[in-house]
Amino acid sequence: MYIMVFINVVSMIAMVAGILMHSGKGGGLSDMFGGGSGSGLGSAAAEGNLNKITFVIALIWIVSIVSLGFLLVK
Repeated sequence: MYIMVFINVVSMIAMVAGILMHSGKGGGLSDMFGGGSGSGLGSAAAEGNLNKITFVIALIWIVSIVSLGFLLVK
């Protein structure tokens, strides 16, 4: 159970960090590292990869929540 709590906390922190790096009305990850307003060729690839990574982290977080729910049922 302690391992699942650790996985839950780490995935929660990683998901918050991943969501905060996404672009809002600005450029997001591409502007953070000095890219102009869409001028970098890798900005679309970076956003696409960030979407995939955040999605996988969210899945890990959801699975850990469900697993903790099953472990805590008596």
